[in-house]
Amino acid sequence: MTIARTLTIAGSAAQGSAGLQADLKTFQEREVYGMSAVTAIVANNSRTEQGIFTQPLEAIEAQIYAAFEHVGVDALKTGMLFTKEIIEHVTAILKEVGVSNIVVDPVMIGKMGSQLLKDDAINTIKGHLFPIAELITPNTMEAAKILGWDSIETIEDMYQAVKELHQLGPGYVLVKGGALADYPAVDVLYDGEKFTEYRSERVDTIHTSGAGCTYAAAITAELAKGNSIEDAVGLAKEFVTEAIRYALSFERGIGSTNHAAYRDKNK
Repeated sequence: MTIARTLTIAGSAAQGSAGLQADLKTFQEREVYGMSAVTAIVANNSRTEQGIFTQPLEAIEAQIYAAFEHVGVDALKTGMLFTKEIIEHVTAILKEVGVSNIVVDPVMIGKMGSQLLKDDAINTIKGHLFPIAELITPNTMEAAKILGWDSIETIEDMYQAVKELHQLGPGYVLVKGGALADYPAVDVLYDGEKFTEYRSERVDTIHTSGAGCTYAAAITAELAKGNSIEDAVGLAKEFVTEAIRYALSFERGIGSTNHAAYRDKNK
């Protein structure tokens, strides 16, 4: 039996809704073989003073090499990288191993309010990781921060943002507009020449923890299976929309996207 192989290089979210936990659940649902390299452990809570623990560069490096050596990687995504040192080190390794399908989700702020990328690392991710990415997937808040804008408020702003972000070097840019008020859930993909819009109805829920991770992971899975970027984004959009539509509430604030929802819908 052969199966497409995927790797997530991301933070571990102790509550299970986001980070590499969301990625691995998504990989399983999209029927690819999922692996992970933990960059940091995120475990914010009311009992301990510290909630984010970055991993040593040597540990991150060893995990990536192990995935490539023992299994192989058809596509990978990066999530929370947090520091410029981690970004630089991961970028150097990815250049060495030569994987082509790299999806960069420039995670900056978690749904629970945690800062997941240090301010001094923004230029590093722009200058080092974006140029080797096949696709970057910022939401409107992340895109604005990367570009130094105050905000992105309209679909017209999104079209301008993808053009400017593409100049930073990635093959494709997907700006996700789920946070835009008064619009359907619209995302804009740009390849340097052509724009593609992806729309779905807006689901009225606060329980969207892990949605961005899930979306990027689903795209990664489809790329690993050989789909085009355009088709991968379309399939991933359907997947994450169902995950949000049937989100899970634990009655303790923001709940989780439901990674099994798309499978249950199609039974």
